[in-house]
Amino acid sequence: MNLEIPYYIENYIGGNLVAPLSSQFIDCVNPATAEVFAQIPNSNEKDIELAVQAATIAKESWGNTTLEERFKILNRIADLIDENIDAFALAETNDNGKPLWLSKKVDIPRASANFRFFATGIMHFASESHSMQGKAINYTLRQPIGIVGCISPWNLPLYLFTWKIAPALAAGNCVIAKPSEVTPITAFLLSKICIIAGLPAGVLNIVHGLGNSCGEAIVKHKKIKAISFTGSTRAGEQIASIAAPMFKKLSLELGGKNPNIIFADCNWDKMMKTTIQSSFSNQGQICLCGSRILIEESIYQKFKSEFIEKVKSLTVGDPLHENSKQGAVVSKSHFDKVLNCIEIAKNEGGKILLGGNAVKLEGRCANGYFIEPTIIEGLDANCTTNMEEIFGPIVTLQTFKTLEEALQLANTSNYGLSATIWTQDISKANYIAAKTESGILWVNCWLVRDLRTPFGGNKNSGIGREGGWEALKFFTETKNVCIEF
Repeated sequence: MNLEIPYYIENYIGGNLVAPLSSQFIDCVNPATAEVFAQIPNSNEKDIELAVQAATIAKESWGNTTLEERFKILNRIADLIDENIDAFALAETNDNGKPLWLSKKVDIPRASANFRFFATGIMHFASESHSMQGKAINYTLRQPIGIVGCISPWNLPLYLFTWKIAPALAAGNCVIAKPSEVTPITAFLLSKICIIAGLPAGVLNIVHGLGNSCGEAIVKHKKIKAISFTGSTRAGEQIASIAAPMFKKLSLELGGKNPNIIFADCNWDKMMKTTIQSSFSNQGQICLCGSRILIEESIYQKFKSEFIEKVKSLTVGDPLHENSKQGAVVSKSHFDKVLNCIEIAKNEGGKILLGGNAVKLEGRCANGYFIEPTIIEGLDANCTTNMEEIFGPIVTLQTFKTLEEALQLANTSNYGLSATIWTQDISKANYIAAKTESGILWVNCWLVRDLRTPFGGNKNSGIGREGGWEALKFFTETKNVCIEF
């Protein structure tokens, strides 16, 4: 199978790989080397219009396709991703900067799992009926919306791209999808996979470009009736301001500033191992990372000492090397942002316990965007560093004395995506879980995911839920039919 990556990446519209109508391209940079290795389309409203035209032609046929046929095609896409995992993983690492072992272990398998899960799920998706004591019966129809827009972020490129596309397609919609312009390569490879898998022309259209041109054109188009977006809270606010007055369905999975709440009665070894993962996995570039670590005061010194020593062993290095635990952050602009956030933390009175600097490597990665895992203490709960999402390899340490103080600290943030609770006291765990203002709670674990469960956050972390039936409900219109006897 030819999954070579050309220098000029193309859009996938109407079943074909095509150049942008403007003939304008933008650089695609390997963050580990700072080298431009491809050019991607800088698409605009004309390319989106072409994609919508293709989707309009395809939507009735795809919406009427049997569930069994949708299952076969989506499952075939999953098979092809699995069969080409090495090519996909290498592309993801070169595009994103994350370690190759992580791409191969997590990102690409999850992408195929997304297709397989929703391919199977649509076969079991059912609606309700309600009897009115022999007078009438109501039944619910869940029908495809028609044409929907899916916009995904750069931190888990194929993983989150397919998390949106798969349920939308399974539900019978045609999709106009935009991957992040920072990490577009695996979405391009997915285009090739879809052609090979026999996905009908126009059902999925993948259009590359900048958010303020390509992405905004998707949100504004009148024929695109729903928008599913994952990204920053700032971008989500902009999307909502456009889509809400047009009465589009909206699912916004936005930022997080997640508390990791550690009580003295925790399983210490498991907590420590998992906390290192939840702090620095993917260079801290996961919306679910526990960037605010809250530790019961009686164990603070013990935690701090051991945590620092263990984090020192996280090797920052070439993402292609197996022993590299930390790769590059995703781009030069993000590299500069994260380093600036460290300076802000210092100015706010934070003490850098570990890290805080850029890392200069030798060899092919000499110019790459690498940052040390960074641990900071001594900051007020309401400071900028503890309130704003940084999305990098940075955590802050805070202490609490009582359960209520832990809750107060956990809920201080304007975000409410996830939280992790470490305690062996089940009553305490249940109480904290019920009172914490987050959409996802993990007790004595982190990032344990069942794709059937609802996924999403409260407050500034977004609106709506993804996953399981929630996703299939979002990508369908609900119609009630009442029949009187």
